[in-house]
Amino acid sequence: MNQPDVTVVVAVYNTMPYLTVCLDSLLGQSIGLGRLEVVAVDDGSTDGSGEELDRFAKQYPGTVTVLHQPNSGGPAAPSNRALDVAQGRYVFFVGSDDHLGPEALERLVDAADRWGSDVVLGRMVGTNKRYVHQAIYASSAEQVDLFDSELPWSLSNTKLFRRDLVERLGLRFREDMAMGSDQPFTLEACVRAGRISVLADYVYYYAVKRDNAQNITYASRFSERLRCAEELIGFVVGLIEAGPRRDAILVRHFSWEVAKLLRYDFLDLDPAEQEQVHQRIRRLAESHLTDLIRDRLAPDVRLRLLLARNGDLDQLRQLIRQQSEKSLPAVTVDGDHCYAHYAGFRDPELGFPDEWYDVTERAAKLMVKLTATELAWGRDAAGAPALVLTAHSRWPQPADLGGDVVQVSVGDRAAAVSSRPDGPGTVVRAEYPMDRLLAAGLSADRQRKVEVTISVLGGAVTAPLRSNRRLGAPRRLARRGFQWYAITPSTDRDGRVLVTITPVTARRMIARLARLRPSGGK
Repeated sequence: MNQPDVTVVVAVYNTMPYLTVCLDSLLGQSIGLGRLEVVAVDDGSTDGSGEELDRFAKQYPGTVTVLHQPNSGGPAAPSNRALDVAQGRYVFFVGSDDHLGPEALERLVDAADRWGSDVVLGRMVGTNKRYVHQAIYASSAEQVDLFDSELPWSLSNTKLFRRDLVERLGLRFREDMAMGSDQPFTLEACVRAGRISVLADYVYYYAVKRDNAQNITYASRFSERLRCAEELIGFVVGLIEAGPRRDAILVRHFSWEVAKLLRYDFLDLDPAEQEQVHQRIRRLAESHLTDLIRDRLAPDVRLRLLLARNGDLDQLRQLIRQQSEKSLPAVTVDGDHCYAHYAGFRDPELGFPDEWYDVTERAAKLMVKLTATELAWGRDAAGAPALVLTAHSRWPQPADLGGDVVQVSVGDRAAAVSSRPDGPGTVVRAEYPMDRLLAAGLSADRQRKVEVTISVLGGAVTAPLRSNRRLGAPRRLARRGFQWYAITPSTDRDGRVLVTITPVTARRMIARLARLRPSGGK
């Protein structure tokens, strides 16, 4: 028997009916059965997965090998057993609830042979709303640098590996890790590889989120996730010398595995567990969260991790609650910036810089979302006839900040705006004198939507003003020079607030009068 080009390893535990789709995608690969070996290990399944594997082994006796074993508690042991019997020049790992594109293996093997690659990534996408980090697949590349690319964010084992590299290094999966056991394997392979390549020209791998959300990633317990984070960071520290290369990997683990432990489900733990988790994360951050990593973290993650490192448990709880809210807490204006009062803000004992609390752009995007509540005719502060538009914001900040924070415009003409607190929110009142509406130079029959522009300390965000119900005001006539215009405020079917300004011509006036004239006999 000739050596197969690629061995596909499938660790299986209770993945019916997804398993059938997975196996069909493997046996239908364009690479052909003569170049393919499938080694599937049933890890004590109880849902018929083992029987389904046996059915495929009987149907494809020269291609599919099935091994059965008692349940081991994770994918590491069955994957290692499959590696022990693999014969291919390359080895590829696929989740038994996932599937491949029809040409995936042929394209991957051809690229590895052409470029002499030890590791090849093929573009992977999520299905059923499963998240898959996409940055590494921005474009195909003959060679990528592990430490200077997005590869650290894609460390699953769902890649093509040169089996000679795997055996030479003695790479196997960590059987003491219930989750994340593939990451040390993948990371060391990438650190030792002579060449890592990426193919982004085709969908090679479909990662499926099961309808019952029983994928290991989604079903793992909190304690397992914490231990996984500790083990991964410890492995990186032992594998890579301290410095920028190590930090390039650890920024992923702090951003993903560690920071995700400090989300709302942390608050569901009992106080003693919260304290234990806090202290274990504090130790990780004190030992390995360098300034370089800190500066590369997303702002919300950076604050969470540094408060875990430097703050107390009450502050950490407060921050997690605050960051779980869709809205911002109170803000402070200082110069050209807007700072949120998250836990630890301007706490002299912590000494965190204000820039870690900067939410200028986000505040502007949230505050611009006004809801129009009334369109009416009235008079402005000088007593002149004016269109008066009233809107409501759920946010208190427009009233608190004052000044010219809120600008409301029709076309290119800004209104006179005032605001006042209204319970937890703000009422915004915009007045457009009729002469200013006409001076805007609106063309005949052209509708201009009223837009709200909120400018927070030098940064502007613009959005159309909308209402959640139909609004309107009576049509009014106004004269500019010798020309009369009809001004009609209303909302369209999408809720956008519009002002229509239409020249009144003699022909239109006669037509209108004709519509108003009573009908009847002579």
